[in-house]
Amino acid sequence: MANNSYSGVKNSMVEANHDGEFGCTLKDLRSLMELRGAEAISKIGESYGDVQGLCGRLKTSPVDGLSGQPADIEKRKTVFGQNLIPPKKPKTFLQLVWEALQDVTLIILEVAAIVSLGLSFYKPPDAKRENCGRAAGGVEDETESEAGWIEGVAILLSVICVVLVTAFNDWSKEKQFRGLQNRIEQEQKFTVVRGGQVIQIPVAEIVVGDIAQIKYGDLLPSDGVLIQGNDLKIDESSLTGESDHVKKTQEKDPMLLSGTHVMEGSGKMLVTAVGVNSQTGIIFTLLGASEDDDDEDEEEKKKEKEEKKKQRKIKKQEGSVENRKKAKAQDGAAMEMQPLNSDEGADAEEKKKANLPKKEKSVLQGKLTKLAVQIGKAGLVMSAITVIILVVLFVVDTFWIQNLPWDKDCTPIYIQFFVKFFIIGVTVLVVAVPEGLPLAVTISLAYSVKKMMKDNNLVRHLDACETMGNATAICSDKTGTLTMNRMTVVQAYIADKYYRKVPEPENIAPSILDLLILGIAVNCAYTTKIMPPEKEGGLPRQVGNKTECSLLGFSNDLKRDYQTIRNEIPEEKLYKVYTFNSVRKSMSTVLKMADGSYRMFSKGASEILLKKCYKILTANGESKVFRPRDRDDMVKKVIEPMASEGLRTICLAYRDFPMSEGEPDWDNENDILSGLTCLCVVGIEDPVRLEVPDAIRKCQRAGITVRMVTGDNINTARAIASKCGILQPGDDFLCIEGKEFNRRIRNEKGEIEQERIDKIWPKLRVLARSSPTDKHTLVKGIIDSTVIEQRQVVAVTGDGTNDGPALKKADVGFAMGIAGTDVAKEASDIILTDDNFSSIVKAVMWGRNVYDSISKFLQFQLTVNVVAVIVAFTGACITQDSPLKAVQMLWVNLIMDTFASLALATEPPTEALLLRKPYGRNKPLISRTMMKNILGQGVYQLIIIFSLLFAGEKIFDIDSGRNAPLHAPPSEHYTIVFNTFVLMQLFNEINARKIHGERNVFDGIFNNLIFCSIVFGTFIIQIVIVQFGGKPFSCVALTIDQWLWCTFLGFGSLLWGQVISTVPTSRLKFLKTAGHGTQKEEIPDEELDELDDMEEIDHAERELRRGQILWFRGLNRIQTQIRVVNAFRSSISLYEGLGKPESRSSIHNFMNHPEFRIEDSEPHIPLIDDTDAEDDAPTKRNSASPRNATPTPPSPSPSPSPTPTPTPVNNNAAPTTPVSPSPNQNNNAVESSSNHLLPEGPKSGTPSAPGSPLHSLETSL
Repeated sequence: MANNSYSGVKNSMVEANHDGEFGCTLKDLRSLMELRGAEAISKIGESYGDVQGLCGRLKTSPVDGLSGQPADIEKRKTVFGQNLIPPKKPKTFLQLVWEALQDVTLIILEVAAIVSLGLSFYKPPDAKRENCGRAAGGVEDETESEAGWIEGVAILLSVICVVLVTAFNDWSKEKQFRGLQNRIEQEQKFTVVRGGQVIQIPVAEIVVGDIAQIKYGDLLPSDGVLIQGNDLKIDESSLTGESDHVKKTQEKDPMLLSGTHVMEGSGKMLVTAVGVNSQTGIIFTLLGASEDDDDEDEEEKKKEKEEKKKQRKIKKQEGSVENRKKAKAQDGAAMEMQPLNSDEGADAEEKKKANLPKKEKSVLQGKLTKLAVQIGKAGLVMSAITVIILVVLFVVDTFWIQNLPWDKDCTPIYIQFFVKFFIIGVTVLVVAVPEGLPLAVTISLAYSVKKMMKDNNLVRHLDACETMGNATAICSDKTGTLTMNRMTVVQAYIADKYYRKVPEPENIAPSILDLLILGIAVNCAYTTKIMPPEKEGGLPRQVGNKTECSLLGFSNDLKRDYQTIRNEIPEEKLYKVYTFNSVRKSMSTVLKMADGSYRMFSKGASEILLKKCYKILTANGESKVFRPRDRDDMVKKVIEPMASEGLRTICLAYRDFPMSEGEPDWDNENDILSGLTCLCVVGIEDPVRLEVPDAIRKCQRAGITVRMVTGDNINTARAIASKCGILQPGDDFLCIEGKEFNRRIRNEKGEIEQERIDKIWPKLRVLARSSPTDKHTLVKGIIDSTVIEQRQVVAVTGDGTNDGPALKKADVGFAMGIAGTDVAKEASDIILTDDNFSSIVKAVMWGRNVYDSISKFLQFQLTVNVVAVIVAFTGACITQDSPLKAVQMLWVNLIMDTFASLALATEPPTEALLLRKPYGRNKPLISRTMMKNILGQGVYQLIIIFSLLFAGEKIFDIDSGRNAPLHAPPSEHYTIVFNTFVLMQLFNEINARKIHGERNVFDGIFNNLIFCSIVFGTFIIQIVIVQFGGKPFSCVALTIDQWLWCTFLGFGSLLWGQVISTVPTSRLKFLKTAGHGTQKEEIPDEELDELDDMEEIDHAERELRRGQILWFRGLNRIQTQIRVVNAFRSSISLYEGLGKPESRSSIHNFMNHPEFRIEDSEPHIPLIDDTDAEDDAPTKRNSASPRNATPTPPSPSPSPSPTPTPTPVNNNAAPTTPVSPSPNQNNNAVESSSNHLLPEGPKSGTPSAPGSPLHSLETSL
């Protein structure tokens, strides 16, 4: 040892300039942390003697921790680094501008503008002017021809304007996202010992040498060495990929690594590496997380894509579930390593979302992208036709009717005309393409997320916010969510006597009291304590596990101090601790007594522990035999009465192991935890939160079913559920325990059957004594169910580590911000910062609001689109010039896209949103009422515009603006048309605030300042443009009379809106809805790849990629069909791949949408099986497969894979009806015979109607 310390001193001298005066260098510690198990122990032994020696070198005390002096902490940060991984630099504003410029339509416009600019400077010789046809006209005076360049410049300027606005929006979005990320980081705290005090500090503040307390559910924030541990088990799958939990002890394997999860137990660790030097940090540095070489990133991404494609093929061939699990674990490995405390975290969070089977594109994005593409296509067609018609009319007029020869001097003039036509075409396109849609979604989501922070919802995944609006079921925990999580012991059964309130200490025999207090003091985690209240006269603060707090409070009520006992028996002196977990449902601590015997104290759920008791203490402190008969008595007389009042019952017991028997085998838990002596049973009250019953009523009114899933006993659960209003008297409902639930949902072989779950879940309201697996099973069962037409959207709350799977599986996972473990927070979508159920109701309100905001925006946008495109098109065809000029169109585009998306997407939610049922996943974005409004307003606007266009000059007694020559000055006539058009849009924006046919469109308008200021601002700018815009905007100043007329016509759209809402929608049968959800099969594989790689938010790129995909589709369609034909010719059994319950598409689907299932372009016989039971990203989450095309029973878990039913393929390739191998004849499948031909229905899992043509064999093949 002396030798060691000497070498240490020598080292520290050599490294003085680098390492100050610590006894080991950064490099030593890094190399130490790379070792595992026995190697690590021998290395610590060689270099430092033992862990105490290492503490000495790092100048820290294993008991008191660091001194906590700022100078010392700073020094440690400079020597050993800080506990954060440097974030990627955010995109600069210029990069965002450059990205916004990549928009195809804008590029086309820029090119056209530049061409038009160039040509405007060319002057043909005057003499020839007349020979170039009427249209060229000789009207222009000098100033006019010189102003020809103005239009080009104006277009360029407006393009710049659009780009800056887009870039600014992206930039603020990015900023908000980073802010959110920082907020999440600050939320994350960790418990360390400094100066002998246990304190919580932000994860980023942890330094090397800190003594950190770790407990069940923590995500380790740094690397360290275990100093003292109880029953510690760690899930290291995020680093190693091994899913088994690793046991950590000082003797065998003391190395703890950052990014791993504590699954059981507790302990203390010495922090040895933080930030980039920790194992996770090293991996990040390797991944190049801290670099910003974009090119490398690109390369990486390409490689990743290739890899993914390969993996996908490999996975297709891979059968065994085992491999799949491993693959998943490894996939998970790189992803989960994300400690929350890094901005990198933000990016990886996003990527994680792509890779985990968490979500496909969110429902709303799916619907919108699809709609945008459809509108874009229509716009493209219209603009092309416009250009063609203009060119043809011009050519016919000039060369045919006027019969002029083509004069080469006139060529530039003709070209100028063609450029002008082209510009008109492009502007039609610009107006038609709703690039404001993605913007509106983002603004709306970002705005909601910001506001939701105030309502105690910290949103981690943007789309969770909108999914929440569709929620139809909430599975909530009881403790802490519905109740206050402030536990107090209110009743007790001690020494044969049932006390209805806490007894006086004098009434209890001293021997029993001593045992009781000792048991409570040592058998509660030492991190749990009762602190004095913060304010005078307040309630004492409870720190740590609340159930344990109630017991410590009980000892205080008995006028005894648990802290003195803890000071006598510090945590290091506890001989063995069996920590609480969901399987044991109890916790035990063993003490070694002075005489060498052992005493074990246990506490746990009363039904469970009483079964293990064989004695019970009587009033005089003696123990008497406790038979099963006595136990049943006790359950009836004590436990049930307590539970029926909504109390949790906890049993406290102990056992002595006499010295004569020698040391027991501590690993044999069943033997150790038996033969106990019961000390007492306590009833713990956790009062229902005051605001919960009201919140639950709101949920039920809004069509959301609230279910309680709890680990408590069934009577307690039932009592609390009744208090909350989850159970209404006279309802037909189920309250069952986990055991009973499992018995009912499993068949004889013990496999879970969806059929059986379907019988239970619609009525189930309370699931008691449930394990985390039950929770997961229930959530999965509800999501996959097809009993109800709409696919259920399930939200789940959870706080424990074991709730992780259920939180991930749910559509929206809520983790508790206060009581929740890090693991639960990692798995969740939204963190409830106040752990309160009523915040969930707020989330529902915001979610519904997002959906409505988007619909409002769509209703407004589409009206403008329809009118502007038709006006430009007909105007161009009849008058050979668009009545709305390019620059004017860009202004209209700016109003309706950017400003309107801001104005309408930021409407605050109202309580009224909770009065309707959820929309469901397949509700079209544009309802028939909205369609009625769009068409109705469109008709009004078109009538007004065309009247003005063709009769305006007579009405206002001004010169006609039609058929003006090339560079003619702007006319009053067209200015009035433009002005009226814009004012109608402005008033219609107010109409668009209501989408459910409400009459009062001004309702609550002043609550939204953004809306008011945007409408008002637009109006002011419009006045400026018209009065002073001049040539660039093709406007002439108007008189007051003309302005009043324009305003009156605009205001007419409000009046007309009232007329429209009088017409009942039900009468207008011909109206179609639009904007349904994308169905699973419609997204080709390439695109799924693309979507996997994309960060969540950028839809604009996505639309461009869609364009490319459409080209591929055309080409691939032929290949696909040839491939299918070949597949049929070769005698391959087509049903090979159909073994798995989640296979996404059957061969018939493949035929029904030949254009939609494009594999990579290598020949590849469609062996249909594209998905893995647990794995491949896009299938799980939302695709709720309606017994996908195979009549195999749903498998209970990823493991047993049901047998495929091979179906013979006849020559004419009509599959014969498969015989269903299981009793599971799909309840609402059309009947077994068509079962196989059901194309996978829309996502909600509704089977297509039997009448639909898809079902006939002809279409199918």
